[in-house]
Amino acid sequence: MSKLSDTQLVLLSKAAQREDRALAIPTGLKGGALVKVVDPLLKRRLVEAVRCRPDMPVWRTAQDGTKKALIVTDEGLRAIGIEPDDEVAADAPEAAKGAKPAKGGMKARAHAHGTDAEAARAAEDGGATSRRRREGTKQAQLVAMLRRPQGATIEEITRAFGWLPHTARGAIAGALKKKLGLTVASEKVEGRGRVYHVAA
Repeated sequence: MSKLSDTQLVLLSKAAQREDRALAIPTGLKGGALVKVVDPLLKRRLVEAVRCRPDMPVWRTAQDGTKKALIVTDEGLRAIGIEPDDEVAADAPEAAKGAKPAKGGMKARAHAHGTDAEAARAAEDGGATSRRRREGTKQAQLVAMLRRPQGATIEEITRAFGWLPHTARGAIAGALKKKLGLTVASEKVEGRGRVYHVAA
């Protein structure tokens, strides 16, 4: 499976922060550049085309005037290191659950690809904004790893969990920062490169 580009990672990460999971396409991303970014996401079922609601950013308008939006699927969340929250998934549009692909040719949902699909997991206490970490999960292990005095580099994280680099970055940006609200700092350390750590 090809790696996600920086633009694709940013789009998926921002969409994951929205309740409706909708992708907000930057105004400067048009034409062939937009196709290069969006088409691979559709083909890999990381995003899904749905009828646009009034509060959703428009992706494209069909000839009949129907507006379409793109939403990140559960598979798309996993691709950036976020485990879909059961409560949020239940309220999301059916397409977000990977019911049908936007374009033909795709068969039944493929099995998750290796450990890349095993990203850090986030959990929410019922209806409240407070966050908790599930003991024993990779998310909890990642937090513990980043709480060490020496912190951890992306390379060390990928080696420890068998993830790809973009999965590790997605777990830090999505699950830890956005879902759990943790403060993750980073600094360049001679001999190790960029080191990440969670404030105690």
